[in-house]
Order: sequence, then structure tokens, then C-alpha cells
Amino acid sequence: MKTISPQGILLYVIFLSFFNSFGQNKPERNLILIDKDWRFSFGHLSDTEKDFGHATGYFSYLAKTGFGDGPAAPGFDDRAWRKLDLPHDWVVEQPFSEKASFSHGFKAAGKGFPEKSIGWYRKKIEIPQSDLGRIISLKFDGVFRNSKVWFNGHFLGTEESGYNGFEYDVTAYINYGGENTIVVRADASMEEGWFYEGAGIYRHVYLQKTNPLHVIQNGTYVSSEIKNDTAEVTAEVTIENKGNYKGPLEIVQNIVDASGNQIATVSENATAPDFYKTAKYTSKVTVKNPLLWDIDSPNLYRLVTQIRQGDNILDQYETSFGIRTIRFDAEKGFFLNGKNIKLQGTNNHQDHAGLGTALPDELQYFRIQKLKEMGSNAYRCSHNPPTPELLEACDKLGMLVIDETRLMGINEYHLNDLKRMIERDRNHPSIFCWSVGNEEWNIEGNITGERITNVMQGFSKSIDPTRPVTVAISSGFKSGISSVVEIMGYNYLGNGDIDAHHNEFKQQPGMGTEEGSTFATRGVYFTDDAKHYQSAYDKKPRPSFYSIEEGWKFYAERPYLAGMFIWTGFDYRGEPTPYGWPSVTSYFGMMDVCGFPKDNVYYLKSWWGKDPVLHLLPHWNWAGREGKEIDVWAYSNCDEVELFLNKKSLGKKKMERLGHLEWKVKYQAGTLEAIGYKDGKKILSDVQKTTEIEENIKLTADKQILPHTDITVVTVELTDKKGLHVPNASDEIKFDVKGGKIIGTGNGNPTSLEKDKFLDEITLVPITNFQERKATTGDASTPLSANTEEGWKEAFKDRDYKNQAPSYAYRGQFDLKNNALTNIVSFFYKKIGLETTIFVNGTRVPASAEDPDKYILNSGILREGKNTIHIVAKPLQKLKEWDVMNTDPGIIQIITPSEPWRRKLFNGYAQLIVQSDGSGNDVVISASAKRLKTGVLTISPGKK
Repeated sequence: MKTISPQGILLYVIFLSFFNSFGQNKPERNLILIDKDWRFSFGHLSDTEKDFGHATGYFSYLAKTGFGDGPAAPGFDDRAWRKLDLPHDWVVEQPFSEKASFSHGFKAAGKGFPEKSIGWYRKKIEIPQSDLGRIISLKFDGVFRNSKVWFNGHFLGTEESGYNGFEYDVTAYINYGGENTIVVRADASMEEGWFYEGAGIYRHVYLQKTNPLHVIQNGTYVSSEIKNDTAEVTAEVTIENKGNYKGPLEIVQNIVDASGNQIATVSENATAPDFYKTAKYTSKVTVKNPLLWDIDSPNLYRLVTQIRQGDNILDQYETSFGIRTIRFDAEKGFFLNGKNIKLQGTNNHQDHAGLGTALPDELQYFRIQKLKEMGSNAYRCSHNPPTPELLEACDKLGMLVIDETRLMGINEYHLNDLKRMIERDRNHPSIFCWSVGNEEWNIEGNITGERITNVMQGFSKSIDPTRPVTVAISSGFKSGISSVVEIMGYNYLGNGDIDAHHNEFKQQPGMGTEEGSTFATRGVYFTDDAKHYQSAYDKKPRPSFYSIEEGWKFYAERPYLAGMFIWTGFDYRGEPTPYGWPSVTSYFGMMDVCGFPKDNVYYLKSWWGKDPVLHLLPHWNWAGREGKEIDVWAYSNCDEVELFLNKKSLGKKKMERLGHLEWKVKYQAGTLEAIGYKDGKKILSDVQKTTEIEENIKLTADKQILPHTDITVVTVELTDKKGLHVPNASDEIKFDVKGGKIIGTGNGNPTSLEKDKFLDEITLVPITNFQERKATTGDASTPLSANTEEGWKEAFKDRDYKNQAPSYAYRGQFDLKNNALTNIVSFFYKKIGLETTIFVNGTRVPASAEDPDKYILNSGILREGKNTIHIVAKPLQKLKEWDVMNTDPGIIQIITPSEPWRRKLFNGYAQLIVQSDGSGNDVVISASAKRLKTGVLTISPGKK
């Protein structure tokens, strides 16, 4: 689903803005989101029958234009398929399996699961006759992976990578004034990464309409140079002529501030490029007293590019950008707008609890804001180009970004992916560095890696000379890539001598592109390998690795290092090191997969943030350990911290810079309190109290009012009778929503094998053993009156279409594994004749009111096991000798309603992602469990 960002600029239909001051004619550019109402079904990797007979025709879609077959054919009947909205990740919907991929989170899909590795998507759209003469294209932000796309049966192309955006021109194939069919086949049988990747159309899809003379996809490039109080903005635009335009053009570049005011403009004369050719034009625009983009004040501007011919605006294209300077210094680190800034970064993959990789736009803002609250100012896209909405969130919230391509190499596959990433993303002010590789162990330390890096680095500079290039290296810092890369990316202190490398390459700036890889289970303070628990105290994860505190001290104390990026900000699916099954998510994150903080968050907040911090750990519910010592830590940036147990002082300690404090405390139920002092004065306190048994369910919305969005994140927790949060609660909670729906749930437990989604199950059952016999009359009852086997034969075999019977009776069988009363069973008839009558187990079935070729089968006429269907119809006639007649009678669809949504709490917390139904009514969420008082949360949509 496409949802509206907190800033309210993304709409279901996006019409690029037009300012009256710029002209009187409406520009011919529309960008229409088409995420709603797709049909989906699994195909099969190797069984063509289970892949709906795709690519089995005499002429394949590669042999003849327009010969898409199976689901790729426009007339394919997809009525029985599941209906859904995009974005969609089919992997997150699957159960867990010990046989599935360790690195991808043990979900039963993709590699090793041929029946869940192919996904088909179909959508019908109408394009009006009035669009004739415009250029119409499909824009995909990302499909995982190896996607093939057809439009009205015409094959458009293949995109191998699941991380690239791509566009297809469909202008020549359109049925103007009528129905058009989009088909996508995604093949996720091969993994691109070694982490959870999901599968399907997991990013947005658009229909774009432009004038034949238009700005190309990602066709603007904005850079700026600041001198004193003035910015000279260079605006480069590439236009394409897919029409018959000739002669002079005017290219107008307008800069608009955040309030919508035009603050600068320039006009250039140009000439239309030749037919199907492109031309590039560059303009200089001066902005006086610019508001700079930085991490605290992320000021943005818009470049509004117009192509004019006379009084007509042929195209208008908007580009968001920021004005700022970036610079690396080999001795002093990184500078933003001339100010030395230490990079306080995290690495992150793109999945979230309950959603997989199909995140609503709001979740990008939610996650970036969580990182900002921790004190982070930088984000590394590990290890692929991100969805565009993540970069928009970083631009608007003030988060620096390393943008990373997927694979190193020097041929078209590698360089074209790199080119598309840079051209798509280079106008984002948040991006300060391109990464062209990560831990390429086969080439890191040799001449091959050096050669590839030189090519990719030079290639990047040819597209965007304003940003430096890095590679993240982990197998030693002595030769190969590390000797030639512009910005050295150190992955882990234990992998080499960073100081020695700097002394050898004194002109090479550097930063820690990965550090940490520490293990922690949120809310757990002891390691138990049998339970797959890792203590949340900050410790070395392995002998050659370092704790978060050790890593940050190393980088913070060396001015020549620009900063470091922790592995990782959030836990993610897959790579459950140091364990395996049944652990299904990583342990590395500073936050869990939901975004609930682990205790290391407060260490970072203490030394990365600006506000006073005091955090006491662990919780104080240790029944059964009375009198035994508990390790008590305090994270703080106060001068001193004093610890009290039940109002008795256990001593005041001085806080070491970049450190933490520890006490050994014999457990006694009650109140553990820490008081922080600054300049001798009490400024903060933090308390951990022993709680009573849980009694209440508490629901808290991340956004109580939703003025511009239909998504909210809900925290579920339990409290005792005094209202105290119970930190070790693990009850299972059931949920109900009115005015909306739950789209995902999680709890941050790395070993949880609970469902991520509760969806109706759709099963498609074929009609088998399909036979026919001739009838002497068209009367529907006559063929069923004789119960003999006489005359039955394989249906349609050797049919003489010139000498057909007046009517035919057909019979077949279908199997039902069960005949539950709650199931909804339907027969979707595919026309094999006229004046059709349907019988199931001898009972005549009427057509449904909604669809004359759909028959709803009541459980009263069905039985578990084999069922018989009879079809009586007059035959279809061939109009041409070569006509291919349908011989498929249809499909049985079984819908098994889902169970109610539910989730266990893990160490006190669970999370819901809720989407409103768009009606404008309140969203009411109720949560219930045995012994507990029901929790109710009402979310008001606010004024639109």
C-alpha cells in the first residue's frame, strides 16, 4: 500500500505541482500510484502445469511480439487469485522451517521451496482515449527478484536485481479507452544477499504520463557551490524527444523554498533533440542567503524544471534538493557545512517486524526517527540501494547516508546498476558518500580488487563528482582495495591495524563502516545458550571483536577517523549468529526488529546525544534470587551517579567520559534508584521497581492523531495494579480492530516462530479426470438423467469442431481436504460453452449475483474427499480454423478464514502495525487475554 508521509506530500495520485506564476498552461505530466487492487498467486519454479502453463505455447513471448501465455496473456482468468495491495512481500507470510535458509530467517520460501519461489501479479487498468499522443510508462521502485513484466501480452523486459528501480514504455501497446493488463512474474529462487530479502513487488508501482518531449527518468542533477552568503546552484537536465517536436525550446529552472515561494529563476534557450534522442542542458541559478541542509535543520528546496515551446508548458519536473557542503580530511575527519562532525552511524537492512521488506512509507520515518532519538546522525544502506522513501525520510529528518550498490564488477551488469543508483539518488542532500562494495573477500587484498575499485570509483565520479567513494573492507587493511579507495571503510577493529594503515596512507581519510556485531537479547541479562539468550550487558561478542563502548572509544578518540557505523541499528531477519534454528533473527541490533531499544541504546544516547541521560539496568524482578548479587549498570553523561536500594545509598561514582558505571548489588525486592549529578546538583533520576503480577493490557500509539497518514505503530505492554510496566511479561494477547486492519505484528524475540501475519488462506483446487459425452438436446437435465458410464471419454480430445453435438455434458472431480462450515468454496467457471448449467454432487448450483461465471458451493452439498462436478453447455464454435479453444473448465477456490490476530509479549512488549480503512472514522483497537483487563485504544484520523 502507498501511504501518505508525515509531511503530507505523497498522495494516491501525484500530480506534479504547477505554480500559476510560471505559466498558464497545465503541463502534461502525471504520476499515478497504482498499488491498489492487484491479483496474486504462486506459480512454480519447475512444474509448468503448476506455473499455469506459462511459456509452453508454440510461440513463446520471446519468439513473437505479444505472445505472452499463461498468466502473461491478457485474457487469463485470475478471478480466483488473491486480491491485495502493494507493497507486498510474500516471504513474510510463510511459516518457518528448519530446512529453510539460515541467512534469510528460516522462512519456507525462495531457495529450496519451488512452490513458494515464483510469484505472479496481475492488474487491470483503464487508460482513456484522451491519453493518445502522450508517452505512457510503468515505473517500478523494486521487485524481488528476476522480474519479468508484460503489458497486454507484450513482453517488456527482465530486471534481475531486486534492488533496482526500472521503467518500461508501454505507449505502443495500449488499448486506449479500454482495459489494459499488467503482469509481473517474480522469481525469488536465488538469493542476492546473505540476509532477509523478502520476495515480490515490495516497493511502489506507478503509471507515468508525459508529453513526448519530456525530462527523462531521474533526468535532473542539482549541485551547489557556496561562496560567502550565496549559493550558485547548477541545474542539469536531460530531455528526450519521443515525438515530432522540432525547433527552439525554452528551459526554465525555478527554485522554490519550503514555504512554496519562488526564490530564484533562470531561463535558457535550447533546441529540441532529434526523434528518440536526448539532449543535456545546464543552467546556473543564484540563491542568496540559502538555508543550509544539515542534521539539525534539514532545510530543503525544490527545483521546478519546465520545458516550454512558445506559451505551452510541455513538461514540468520537480526535484527536491538541499544546499550544503561536505568534505573529508585525512587528519580531521568529516565536515558538514564547514563544521567538523563525528559520524555516529548504524548499518541497517530494510525489513521490519511483521512486514518483511514491504514497509509502508511511515515506517521509514518511524525507523529513522528512532535512530535519531538514539543520537545517530548517519545511516549506511546495507548492502543495496534503498527504497526512495527511506532517502526522503533521511532528507527530511536530517540523517546522513552512505548509499551502497549491490555487487562489485566492471561490466554492464555492475556498472549499470551503479549508474542507476547514483542517477536516482544524487539529488538527496542526505547522501554524503557512495559505497561501491562490501566485504568482497576474494578480491579485497589483491590486484583484482584494486583494478575493480579504480574502475567503479572513476565511473562514480563521472556521474557525480561531488561525493567521495568508499568500500567496506574486512580482510586486512594493507593492500588491494584499501590502497586505492578514496575513503577507507574499516570493518571491525580486530581485522587489522587501523592506526598502522593510516600512518602508511596519510592522505586517505577513513571511517569505520562496520563496528560492533555484539550480541544482545532485549530484556535478558544472562546468557543461556540452551534458550538462545544473549545477555544485554555490553560485552565483547567474540575474542577478536569489540564491545560497543570499546569501539566508540577507539573512533571518538582519533580525530583522523570520521566516525563509525555500528552493526546494526535494528535487528533483522536472518543471520541469527551465534545460534541457528530456532533463532530466526539477528542479535546484533541496538534495537530489536520492532524498534524496541536494548540497553546499548542508552550508552549511545549518553555519548552521541546532547541531552542529559541516565539509564539503569537491569529490571528489578528477580524473584528466587534474593541475596544473590546482580550486576547493576548505569549509562549516563552526568558527572556522577549515586545508586540507592530501598532508599539506602550504595555509593556515588564518578562517570568516566565515554564509559559507564557498575555496581554489584545483592537482590532485594523493592526500588532501585539512580540519581545523576551535574556540577554537584541533582539533575536526573531513573528507577527500576519490583512489580506485582500483571493485570492490565496497555496500548500506546506512536501517533495518536493521524492527519496525513493511515498507518500507526502500536506498542502493547502489560502493567500491574499500580500501573507499573511488567518487564518480564510473556502473555499471549488477542487483537481486534474496527475502522482499520492490522498489517503486521512482532515482539522482538529472536526465537519466536509465531505467525507474522494472519491472513485468509486461499487454496486453488483443479478439476481432474475431466470427461465429456455428447447430448442429443440442449436441455440441462437430460444428460444427468442417465447414470451409466456409456459414452464418457476424455474431454475435447479429437473434437471435430465442424461437426459438434447440440450440447455436451462434462464431468470432473475435485478433492476437499475438509468441509469446514467456515470455509468459502467457489467454482470459477472458464467458459467452455454457452447456456451453461452447473451441478455439484448432483445438485444444481446457481450463478452468483456478482459474477455470472462464479458459483458459490454451499457446504451442505459438498463432502470431504472427492466431489463430482457436472457441466452442461452448448459448444463454442471456431470462427477460424486456427482458433485455440479453451478446454479448461475452471478452478475451485477454497477460502479458509484466518484466526484472530494474536502475539505473545516478549520481555514485556509486542508491537502492532495498524492501517486505517480510509473511511475517516476512528480506528478502535482492543486487546484481550486470560486473567487480564482488556485494553482499548482509539485513534482519531484528525482533519485532513
